[in-house]
Amino acid sequence: MAGIDTGTEGSSKRGVNRDLPLIPFIDFLLCLVSFLLITAVWTQSARLEADARVPGDRTRPGGERERELHVKVRPNTFELEWRQADTVLTMTDVPRQPVMVNGHPSYPDLARLLSAEYASHGVHRSPTDPRPDLAVLHADNATSYGELIAVMDAMHATKKYGGSTMVPTRRAFAVAFAVD
Repeated sequence: MAGIDTGTEGSSKRGVNRDLPLIPFIDFLLCLVSFLLITAVWTQSARLEADARVPGDRTRPGGERERELHVKVRPNTFELEWRQADTVLTMTDVPRQPVMVNGHPSYPDLARLLSAEYASHGVHRSPTDPRPDLAVLHADNATSYGELIAVMDAMHATKKYGGSTMVPTRRAFAVAFAVD
């Protein structure tokens, strides 16, 4: 035990010299530091990658906005709209039929159609272009977390392909959420 000696042993009714339990305090601090170091590693792997893009200047240097894919989750369908500014360029509906994989929903039909839509309407399709196209996900508050993850998995399944080889190089879409 460590102690504090004030040098005033007999000057008051109560003694002011106290023993401090430093060994248990140091043990506690070591446990706390080790806990924080261990949990810092796991927080990186438990993240869900999504961008929170707020409305702002998304224009190209020429002044016009790029095409964006808007995916709307409806009760029975998915609506895919390619928009440029406020103009709807194309609109496609996909039946919302989940395929259950290990108790979790999956949307392979949506993933196939997203790949086809990206191949025909995507802006940043060149393998040398590092930027992904923006895909905005519109969902109401009743949509479950598992279904949102399944839709985002379908969006992230679309890849850019490098050169003449069919090797995926990077994601085709950067996903952002919309407030409806």
